[in-house]
Amino acid sequence: MTFAGSGDRVESQLVPEAGFELDTFAISGVPRRPGLALLRSLWQAARAPFACVRILGRRRPHVVLGGGGYVAGPMVLAARLRGIPAALTEADAHLGLANRLAAPFASRVLLAYGIEGRDDEKYRVVGRPIPTAHLGADRVAGRKRFGLPVDRPVLAVFGGLAGAQALNEFAVTTFGDSGPAVLHVSGARDYDALRSRVKRDDYVLVPATDHFGDALAAADLAISRAGGTVWELAAAGTPSILVPYPHATADHQTLNARHFAQGGGALVVDQRELGRVPALVDELLGDPGRLERMREAMHALARPDAAQVVADELVALAGRRA
Repeated sequence: MTFAGSGDRVESQLVPEAGFELDTFAISGVPRRPGLALLRSLWQAARAPFACVRILGRRRPHVVLGGGGYVAGPMVLAARLRGIPAALTEADAHLGLANRLAAPFASRVLLAYGIEGRDDEKYRVVGRPIPTAHLGADRVAGRKRFGLPVDRPVLAVFGGLAGAQALNEFAVTTFGDSGPAVLHVSGARDYDALRSRVKRDDYVLVPATDHFGDALAAADLAISRAGGTVWELAAAGTPSILVPYPHATADHQTLNARHFAQGGGALVVDQRELGRVPALVDELLGDPGRLERMREAMHALARPDAAQVVADELVALAGRRA
């Protein structure tokens, strides 16, 4: 297995670090406004499929998987030109522009959520793959790892890899002096500005963790954005208050969050209404029966086998060419 992507994106660091080979080609997102950046991106987009054809000619893969976004489109098109079966994955409850453009060239489109109008035989809802290392963690061990109380409710706040400034500010302002025990994963960007504002030992603030499964298991309730983390919350059975990022493309985080709210595992709060959250936290943490019902609902919505299903689909596609 090899990877392909842009030389100036995060994959240029993460893929080699994980021990895989990476082929790079020039590609960038399309700016919304006219100008030199737009011309440059269109020129790169026109050349990218030819670069991808050369990569495929050198690698000679049996199947291609596009992970969504503008990087995947040229490679899926190149795969079609070379007669190689290709699949696309869509991580959100809205089919992004790049995937809408690439879908006609793909043999299979694997969706995290059901999307209206995308229900013919090309499309399959599989959930979103999550790291297996985050599954099956122990609640007590997770709390001990982070120095959290074993016998009291724990609220988790997940700000995402880059950080969610509104959630980070809200959490420290609301719970930094008093409240339930808190495990707050802030993201690196905001950590230094937040840490001096935490005034109690049972508020554990970390910029990131290599033990996210333990963090999920430790929590009785989580406050989180509604990106990819929601599938990990579901797999862990963590009842959640989801606050969608308000500027996400096509408001896809709200669509993601509604899926889990309609299934009974989460509540959705608009970022403009964060003032409602403290009362919701008190209400939920004070009602163990309701939390247990939400936990069961999250488990029912989870798709912990998504990665295996995607792998099986790719093997099947590769078999068509063999």
